[in-house]
Amino acid sequence: MITSPAYPGAVLGRAAKIRLIGFDVDGTLTDGSLLYGSDGQDQKKFHVQDGMGLALLRQAGIEVALVSARRSAAVEARSRELHIAHVHLGQRSKLACMQGIAQELGIGMEAVAFMGDDLPDLAVLRDVGLAIAPADAHHWVLPVAHWVTPRCGGLGAGRDACDLLLHAQGRIDAILAHGEAP
Repeated sequence: MITSPAYPGAVLGRAAKIRLIGFDVDGTLTDGSLLYGSDGQDQKKFHVQDGMGLALLRQAGIEVALVSARRSAAVEARSRELHIAHVHLGQRSKLACMQGIAQELGIGMEAVAFMGDDLPDLAVLRDVGLAIAPADAHHWVLPVAHWVTPRCGGLGAGRDACDLLLHAQGRIDAILAHGEAP
């Protein structure tokens, strides 16, 4: 029998309602390091478990969005590989972006989760139904989060958020019974 982490009841209640989750990229799905090659192109390191979690969410019918203030060819490539439809780079207002996606999908902000780690994420974290932060988020963000992942950004924190939603929505048993990656 597989056991899940002990999630707080209030967090599970919020997570059960989520139909869309947005992720900041730098510091959330990456460790926050900014690496540049000699050609000036950015390079990012993504955790494979985060990618699996995003694919499992999509398979479960939960929409996934990547929203970043930075433009990045590496993020574009990773999002194509994971078949993420909602990729919004160079966003100055992550809140307006997430509100727009929610409106497009016909859902209210109470059915939206967001995972962020720093100042540019605060407005959207304050407005969503479930605010998530990685363990190493900036101390300004932590008090706003409904839930803080056990792992740090870029080290599986994204998967922690995905697993929370899948658990709260009763999807884990079906995933394990299927036994294959999406």
